[in-house]
Amino acid sequence: MTPTTAKTATSTDAVSGAAEKQPATRAWATRLVMVGIVLAALNLRPGITSLGSLLEEVRDGLGMSGTLAGLLTSVPPLCFAIFGVMAPRLARRFGPSAVVCAGMVAIAAGLAIRPFLGGTVGFLAASALALMGIAVSNVLMPVIVKRWFPDRVGSMTGLYSMALALGTSLAAAITVPMTDALGGSWQTGLAVWAALAVVAVVPWLPLVRDRSAASAAPEHVSSEVRREDAQLRITRSRTAWALACFFGLQATAAYITMGWMPQIFRDAGVPAGEAGVLLAVIMAMGVPLAFVIPRVATRLPNQGPVVVVLGVCGLAGYAGLYLAPAGGAWVWALLLGVSNCAFPLALTMVGMRAKSSVGVAKLSAFAQSTGYLISIPGPLLVGVLYQHSGGWGLPIALMAGLMVPQIVVGILAGRNRTVEDEIAAAG
Repeated sequence: MTPTTAKTATSTDAVSGAAEKQPATRAWATRLVMVGIVLAALNLRPGITSLGSLLEEVRDGLGMSGTLAGLLTSVPPLCFAIFGVMAPRLARRFGPSAVVCAGMVAIAAGLAIRPFLGGTVGFLAASALALMGIAVSNVLMPVIVKRWFPDRVGSMTGLYSMALALGTSLAAAITVPMTDALGGSWQTGLAVWAALAVVAVVPWLPLVRDRSAASAAPEHVSSEVRREDAQLRITRSRTAWALACFFGLQATAAYITMGWMPQIFRDAGVPAGEAGVLLAVIMAMGVPLAFVIPRVATRLPNQGPVVVVLGVCGLAGYAGLYLAPAGGAWVWALLLGVSNCAFPLALTMVGMRAKSSVGVAKLSAFAQSTGYLISIPGPLLVGVLYQHSGGWGLPIALMAGLMVPQIVVGILAGRNRTVEDEIAAAG
């Protein structure tokens, strides 16, 4: 090896080593990132579930029809599909920490102003601002976990998932009583959640200029990896399409639940506060099951049985919701909470259905972006059916009907194969 070559190799090793070791040697920064991850995760759903708890008041206050309210509940997956695609490019340019910090600012601003803009258009625009912050932060959280905690990805992902589920259920449970305590104004009840996002900005500020948590820059990617990335045409894999459809259908169920479930219970005679708590129960099931389901799934060569169990719970919950929505409300909430845990299962299967890091990244991006696009019509269609039928029978039948193809594509996505092998076999 020549001195020049040795020097280049040493420099390269130093750069790559610094990228891996620097976070570990800076305890203060590591603690800040850990706090930032938890606070960011807490803010990724309250803007959605708090609205679901007060949807009736928002509709009355803004003069929304059922169709417009359905459109409002379709905005989250639309924003996730559009803005989530932008996140990797923004992270390469500014660094993930800076983008997440900006995301928390966007959430705080959107939630603070949306109740006071005086119309449906302004409400939707401010909601989109907050959801943009949620979308980019949602995509970049796993990147930050991987870069700062490479030896604790599982535990940190579990902590992140638990915080996300906690924020989701907390907003659902306390939005109505908190609104009552603050004077009964739905504007105040929604806007108060901006304060949590403001708090989440703080730990990210010192990290904004810290590039150690940035995504791998293009110049650090080897030509071999570039070639592998170019050759892996993910759309040629049947498993990728099945997983995208599974992700989309479970997201459809989740956003219908977050947007409409409190209203379904309220229309059945359940008090508003209790309806919010029931949504909280559905969301809170994700706290323990986010740990259990991935562990069970990774021990099975085929995840089909897990898909079926979750789907059957969903069908039972919808059947009960149709037949006795108020009488067995707590049972239906528990069953639907189990069914909604298809989300961590989908993320687990993304990691299992690809061999390489390139494959996982491409499969994840494809499954999530395509899945969120698939999920957009669901909440809107529920609103249309509710408005034109005058009741919840048809919407609940739609929710139950969508569970059947979710089970089918989930079984296909859970088969023991990889997208790389399928693409190679396809030639």
